[in-house]
Amino acid sequence: MRGLVAGVLGVIAIAAVAGACGGSAKATDDGGVGPTCGSPLAPGAGEATYYDATGAGNCSFAPSPDDLLVAAMNVIDYGTAAWCGGCIEVTGPTGVVTVRIVDKCPGCAKGDVDLSREAFELISPLSAGRVPITWREVACNVSGPVAYQHKDGTSEFYTAIQIRNHRYPIAKLESRDANGAWEAIPRVDYNYFVPADGLGPGPYALHVTDTRGHVLEDLAIPFGELETNPGAAQIPVCP
Repeated sequence: MRGLVAGVLGVIAIAAVAGACGGSAKATDDGGVGPTCGSPLAPGAGEATYYDATGAGNCSFAPSPDDLLVAAMNVIDYGTAAWCGGCIEVTGPTGVVTVRIVDKCPGCAKGDVDLSREAFELISPLSAGRVPITWREVACNVSGPVAYQHKDGTSEFYTAIQIRNHRYPIAKLESRDANGAWEAIPRVDYNYFVPADGLGPGPYALHVTDTRGHVLEDLAIPFGELETNPGAAQIPVCP
């Protein structure tokens, strides 16, 4: 299978994709998979405000000083970190901007988005403070494969894994149990997948499903506290 990424830790992985409508496709030369795509998440409408963003927030991503086109999603649409790492295109009174969701906004009504200052000024003068918007899911502009981030304090008894560098929001993460069956890992509010009893010392066989129905399968992701390990492939941009 082409497009396999050999990580510095010798990750051995296989990537596959299954579309929401039952289609599938081989990996492409650039490490992507597809082209089958399911329906996007529902669009939204509400009001935008702004804040002094760093790129960090409730989604537990690291600060991104070179990429501050980010936003906090209202707590209703945020759910249990459902939008973390996904991107939306926001249309305001004077422009359009694409932002990555990195935080939640507890004081925002459903449909509202709290934009970084840098993003807000691309759709409205800052002096407006609060403006009407519409927004929809779009692909994030990423390169390279998805990545698996292990949380601090992770051990064979307490495993916490986050998916990073993905094009569309992540719907589900599964691990393969001792009997070879895929078992869903619960997601927590701060955007890690945390099984009740840990996953053991690794390496881990993991199954990632995004909100468009694509599936990535990585069969040997190594364990390492605070380590970021590359997966085998990246999801393509849906038409």
